Parts: sequence; structure tokens; C-alpha cells
Amino acid sequence: MTPADAHEWLSFDDDDGRTWLFDVTFLTSNWTCVWDRGCPGVGDEPAPELQRGCCSHGAHLADDADRDRVVAAAERLDPETWQHHRRVADAESVIGEDDDGDPLTLTVDGACVFLNRPGFDGGTGCALHRGAVAAGERPLDWKPEVCWQLPLHLEYHDDENDHTTFTLREWKTRDWGGGGDDFHWWCTADPLAFVDVDPVYLTLAEELIELVGAEVYERLVGHLEAAPGEHVLPHPVLRR
Repeated sequence: MTPADAHEWLSFDDDDGRTWLFDVTFLTSNWTCVWDRGCPGVGDEPAPELQRGCCSHGAHLADDADRDRVVAAAERLDPETWQHHRRVADAESVIGEDDDGDPLTLTVDGACVFLNRPGFDGGTGCALHRGAVAAGERPLDWKPEVCWQLPLHLEYHDDENDHTTFTLREWKTRDWGGGGDDFHWWCTADPLAFVDVDPVYLTLAEELIELVGAEVYERLVGHLEAAPGEHVLPHPVLRR
């Protein structure tokens, strides 16, 4: 009997001796972001008409470099691209703090300050994402790390012998901490988001390379494509 949440994993060492562990059940699944295709959002009630996706809360910033990147990107936006441009005094003002004093983007009217709402002439969705595309640049070079990495989750562990193991898997509700307890829905746990024609390791190739590096990514793909017919345990959502 296969456990309800069973995943298959791939592990190998890179040329530096570090170990990489990949959730191949998720990476070979057909998950895709359904932000503007019926995504009910992560509030306490489904609200697909609001098109907020996972932007209902401010984006926590990983470090000073993450903060500086977002502020620099905000300086390049204008009122035609960013609905809430006039709601902040300057680019620095887009960064606030949570109850613990950690930096995150401000929220305006129940969602991230960078989220353009339906009906905005400049286009619905993340103003940072739209601004990057308009500039011919990568959205991941403009957006907070947590925003472009989702739904990928990379963590690492150093053991008592200083050996490093990296684990790359799907982002689960628990990864939001206590705040995830209020979500009525999360995309990697619902078949609504498993509708793409291509696997995650291809559709999120740019993000994966940014996270693990080109050499490790190529080794991962080489293994996954060496035997195209090889069985990989389907994602639990799809098994249900």
C-alpha cells in the first residue's frame, strides 16, 4: 500500500562533494501556476475573482540583497505600470515590518502593494513582474526571492562532519509557518494546479538553475530524461 503522501527522490553528489536531494515526484508532475485561471487565492475563503493568488500578504524578504533588489526595481516603475505607485512616498517606503520586526513588502487594501488589481489599465498582476517583462529582463531579478521561488523550496543541512546536503522539494502549506494555518487552499495540494502539458523541471527551468546552478540542473535533467519511460511515482494529488 503506497502511503498517501509518498514522493520519490533522486540524490547525487556534485563535483564539490555536496549532496543534492530532489523531489522528482513533484518535478516530473504537471503543476503550473493558475494565478489568472481560477486560482482561489490563499485567504480564508475562496475568491478567484480577486486574482490575488498568493499575494494576499506582504512578501517576506530574505536578506539585505533581496530588499535592495526590490527597492531598486520599485524605483523603475511608474504610475502606468504600477497601480499603487502614488500610495508610497518613495521606493524605500514599499518595505515594512511584520510583528516580529522582519522586513516584508507593504500591503494595500488586503494584498501586496505591488499587486495590480483587476481593471487597472496597466494590467492585472505583479507590477514588478510586468515591469521586468516590459524591460526585457527576468522577473526573478526584480521580485522578492520568495515570490519567484514558489512553489519550489530549497533548504540545506550541514551534518556533524560539515557535509552539506541540499534538498529541493515542493513548497507545502507548513512552509508558511503559522500563517499557513489560515489558508483555505494551497496550489500544490489541489488538482486545479496540475494541468500543464510539460513537467515542472522544464517549465521552471530558469528558477531551478538560479537555485541549484546550471551544472547540477543539467545533471538532474540528464537523469530524468535518460529513460523517458521509466516509472516515477505520481504526485499524491494526482493519485487521489
